[in-house]
Amino acid sequence: DHFGCSGWYAGDSLQAQPGSARQKSSSGAFGSKRARQFTWRRAIGRRVGMREDQGPASVSSRLKHFEVTSTETMSDVLEKLNRLLDQTLASNAFYRSKLSGLKESLPLASLDAFGQEVPCTTKVEWIADQQAHPPYGTNLTFPMASYVRCHQTSGTTGAPMRWLDTAESWHAMLEAWDCVYAAAGASSEDRAFFAFSFGPFLGFWTAFESAQKRGMFCLSGGGMTTETRIKALVDHQCSILCCTPTYALRLAQVAAEQGLHGKDFALRAIIVAGEPGGSLPAVRSRLQEFWPQARIWDHHGMTEVGPVSYECPEHPCSLHVIQDAFHCEVLEPASDDAVAPGQQGELILTTLSRIGSPLIRYRTGDLVRAPEPGLCRCGSEDPRLEGGILGRCDDMVVVRGVNIYPSAIDQIVRSQATIAEYQVEVFTKDHLTELKVIIEPIASLQPDDVPHLASELARDFQVSLALRVPVEVAQPGTLPRFEMKAKRWNRR
Repeated sequence: DHFGCSGWYAGDSLQAQPGSARQKSSSGAFGSKRARQFTWRRAIGRRVGMREDQGPASVSSRLKHFEVTSTETMSDVLEKLNRLLDQTLASNAFYRSKLSGLKESLPLASLDAFGQEVPCTTKVEWIADQQAHPPYGTNLTFPMASYVRCHQTSGTTGAPMRWLDTAESWHAMLEAWDCVYAAAGASSEDRAFFAFSFGPFLGFWTAFESAQKRGMFCLSGGGMTTETRIKALVDHQCSILCCTPTYALRLAQVAAEQGLHGKDFALRAIIVAGEPGGSLPAVRSRLQEFWPQARIWDHHGMTEVGPVSYECPEHPCSLHVIQDAFHCEVLEPASDDAVAPGQQGELILTTLSRIGSPLIRYRTGDLVRAPEPGLCRCGSEDPRLEGGILGRCDDMVVVRGVNIYPSAIDQIVRSQATIAEYQVEVFTKDHLTELKVIIEPIASLQPDDVPHLASELARDFQVSLALRVPVEVAQPGTLPRFEMKAKRWNRR
């Protein structure tokens, strides 16, 4: 009854091939689960990482000769889930209280039973737990001495919250990030630049340390201005850039103002995360206008669950959920009802390898399309989210009966190449919710062309959303810029 992605992708679409890893287990089963799961990813690293052709169009052709030897079966996933439930019910105070009635049902007999008998966890619950039991809450499976890392959320949707990790959990997250690099063809020959301020946010550190483990040259952009980062990218001839989609656009804008062109950079891959923009065609198009030689690679994750997905090499704008690390489901946002493959719903995740501070059937708030069953053309059986992260359940605004998501506004605005930055104001007028968009044109746009830009954008809103959206114009350089997650929506 519940759409368990790991179940859909487990063993039904492939037959074991003679001599494959599925038949080479010395124990008579399937051998090492982790080794099996990463077989194709190592192949990506070898094939896509070859340096004779750096162009983004070449990635697809270099993936055609993949041999997918195996995948996790439904019983593998169920075994991990039962082990996770055993450990958390034994020593995790948060889940021992939440799942107190479940112990007699263990071990669960099927993934369907997991979806039916285990309740979802919400952000409201674990935030309340941390507030009631500061500073870390009670979602801790091991003694405090076992934890070696502390990170915190960005606070985009509320007060920043802390998350602890054991050495084992941290290692598992670095392995998950390695999937992102593998899909992008990263190798020890690459030079990676991290345009982050670092600080306490998990994604920066996992990205950096995982790149180090892969043998890449790693350069931190912490403490640098945008201009200094551009100089570092050029001076060090960095081939991979990691940042948010918004900041990648900012780097391109400032580089153009300095008279630089894409050919002045050695970039072949731009890995973005932190916002839905990485899977929006308009944002990707804007980035590749400046860096035509670089392919954009999207990825997403959260502090509370870790790195979740990597972009499909064969399907740009689509994300594969790393099923070695997560069991995923897609449910109706307002209920526990499953959605059909291809339909939109809320992504529900259970962390399989972050046992020290787990989340079980976690309602992420991310809107996705439920994956279609079957083997992906890239060779992966990890569930594929077509279109990536479509938006957030809690970001939706209803304006005169029309559901508006920030990603929809972003896609429309970014289709206009002469808009440098924008803000959205949501307000109430005559008891009705309204919104307006404030745009900042690029500095080089002629003043006489500004009114036409504003009217053209308003027309785009009308056509795409069937809604009249007022557009106001700000002076160049007056709207805020963002290095991390952009905060463009203001409610008053």
